[in-house]
Amino acid sequence: MDEMRYEAPETLDAAVALLAGADGDARILAGGTDVLVLLHSDMIEPGLLVDIKKIPELTSIAVEAGGFRVGAAVSAMELVEHDAFSKAWPGVIEGVKLIGSIQIMGRATMGGNLCNASPAADSVPALIAAGAIGTIVGPEGRRDVPVEDIATAPGETSLGKGEILVSFLFPPRPPHSGDAYRRFTPRTEMDIAVVGVGISLSLDDGGTCQAARVVLGAVAERALLVEAAAAALIGTPLDEAALERLAAAASAACRPIDDKRGTKEFRIKVAGVLARRAAQDALERARGN
Repeated sequence: MDEMRYEAPETLDAAVALLAGADGDARILAGGTDVLVLLHSDMIEPGLLVDIKKIPELTSIAVEAGGFRVGAAVSAMELVEHDAFSKAWPGVIEGVKLIGSIQIMGRATMGGNLCNASPAADSVPALIAAGAIGTIVGPEGRRDVPVEDIATAPGETSLGKGEILVSFLFPPRPPHSGDAYRRFTPRTEMDIAVVGVGISLSLDDGGTCQAARVVLGAVAERALLVEAAAAALIGTPLDEAALERLAAAASAACRPIDDKRGTKEFRIKVAGVLARRAAQDALERARGN
C-alpha cells in the first residue's frame, strides 16, 4: 500500500478539517479494535488515519440535562467502571461488556462499535433501546441523530465526508424504569451474537408499562427498532399474554440470513425467546428488584 499519514489532533475542528480535506479513503482511529484488524489484514488502505483520543469532547462522561453525555471514544472499560452510569443503564452496560475481552474493553469504544456498522454489534441494540441521541460534527456544523439512524447497512453509516460521531446523549430515566440486553452465541465467550435483544421500559406507579423500546440485533442488515414489539408491552402489566405478543412481534420483524452461526429459522425463533427474557430482566429492574 501507499504511505499512510497518521494525525492525532487535539481539537474537534482540526479533526473535521483533516477528514474533510483528505484525498481518498480516511479512517478514524478511536480504540482501533476494528480498524487495526482491517489494516493488518489489508482489507482497507486509507491514506489518512485520524486518532481522536486526544479530543476532550470524545473522551469524557458528564451529567447533562438529567441524563448522561458519553464521548464516542470513551473506552468500554471506563464506561463499565462509571458507577452512576452503570446504575442508570445496566442494560447498556450488559451490551458494552460483550464487545470483547477485558483487554479489548480497555481499548474498544461504543462509538466505534456503532460506526463499524456490524449488524451483530453487541452494544448497539441496548444503545438504541435507551433512546440515545448521537451528536455528529462535520464541515456543515453539528447535528443530533437518533442512534438507530446512524448505521445503515453492514459496514456503512449515514455520516458524510468529514463528519465525526462525537458523543451520545442518554435521556434522564423516569421512575420505575429498567433496561436489559440478552444475546445468544454458540459459545459463552468471545463470539459474535447470533441474535441480540435490547429492551428498555418504564412502568407507572401501578406497575403498568407506559413506555418501551425493543431492539433486535444480528437478524437484519442493521439493528432493528421494533415498534410492534414495544406496542405489545405498553398498557399491560407485562403478563404472560403480553410477553407472548412481544415474542411473536420480535420473531415477525426478523429478516435474517443463513450463515455458519445459525439458520434463518433458528434466528427467528431465538429472537422471540430472547425478547421475552430481556423484557423479564428489564421488568425486574424497573420494579427495583
